[in-house]
Amino acid sequence: MTSNDDTAPVHQPALRVMGVALHVLVYALLVAGLVNGGGPLAVLLGVLFGLAYACGGLRPVRSGRARSRWWLGGVVALWAGLTAVDPAAGYVVFPLFLITLHLLPRRWSLPAVVAMTGVVVAAQATTPGGLTTAKVLGPGIGALVAVLTAYGYAALYQESSRRQRLIDDLVRTRDELAASQREAGKLAERQRLAREIHDTLAQGLSSIVLLSRAAEHALPPGAEAAAGRIREIGTTASDNLTEARRFVAALTPPSLQDATLPEALRRVAAGYGPVPAVAFHQDGAAYPLPVEAEVALLRLTQEALANVRRHAGADRAAVTLSYLDDQVTLDVYDDGCGFAPETEADADAASGTGRRFGLHGMRERIAGLGGVLSIESAPGEGTAVAVALPLAALQGGVR
Repeated sequence: MTSNDDTAPVHQPALRVMGVALHVLVYALLVAGLVNGGGPLAVLLGVLFGLAYACGGLRPVRSGRARSRWWLGGVVALWAGLTAVDPAAGYVVFPLFLITLHLLPRRWSLPAVVAMTGVVVAAQATTPGGLTTAKVLGPGIGALVAVLTAYGYAALYQESSRRQRLIDDLVRTRDELAASQREAGKLAERQRLAREIHDTLAQGLSSIVLLSRAAEHALPPGAEAAAGRIREIGTTASDNLTEARRFVAALTPPSLQDATLPEALRRVAAGYGPVPAVAFHQDGAAYPLPVEAEVALLRLTQEALANVRRHAGADRAAVTLSYLDDQVTLDVYDDGCGFAPETEADADAASGTGRRFGLHGMRERIAGLGGVLSIESAPGEGTAVAVALPLAALQGGVR
């Protein structure tokens, strides 16, 4: 037997064992009924029933499939004919109950079980002694046990399926988080290298260029040879400075290489439609920010919108970038399901849902730039992620 859920795996070991047990029960009861003797017609119908059952019962059959229902109808019809000829074959009805309850929806399976019980009772009425209370109670109790067994199994299987889906979601979330952390680590290393090159090699080469020009102008007349050497030093340093700046540009995220921060955020917002529909707003005139600050704001927006898509179930979201006199702020709001962080520390540390774990890393990143990241949310009232970066804390971040 398989589950009513076609999407669930049908080859789990427990299900295979149950299926084999059911098949053995069908043929054991069939043979037991035929052994009592029912004449050549009963043997013929019994063989036909066994062959028909083997055509579908020994292979996985799934609920909701027309082919499986036609197979079930044929098997039940042969069983009914066999039971009419040999009432002892009525015992085969118990595994047929289970198969019927598995393959048919409840509105059809319960009437079918009642009808099959009626066939058994009618066949028993033709046996010596006529219709008795025991001959009615026996099939009726068997039908009741089959119904309770089938529904109990369905409940257990649904619970197992829910747990399996939960495990799959947790594994997928873990993999997404691991990939996100790896990407964040690579980005942090790229930014560290960019800062190191900019603050050391590029600054040193720039100083060499300036010193070479000053030395060239300070030479006395007639020192052409020395002037040529100094110009060569300056040219070499200038070429290497250009190369260093190219390295720094190559380490900058592609989204910011050919666009300003507002343009990059507008592109990110536009890429998340139609559900949730994300709107971008800019307040104030844009001014240059350090590369690491722009990268942090871009990555935080991507992380927050990814959380909205995966977890919030929101219809709309909004990204607002504000350039103020003393700070730059970024707000990402959604109208989704929200959550209830008990304390600010819990909102930071919570990682079971996957919704706040990435933002915890972004909080540390924003703090490293001298800024503050806050999260406000409540069940059913959406979530707002707000960032504030003071210009005084950003090197080169003032206008």
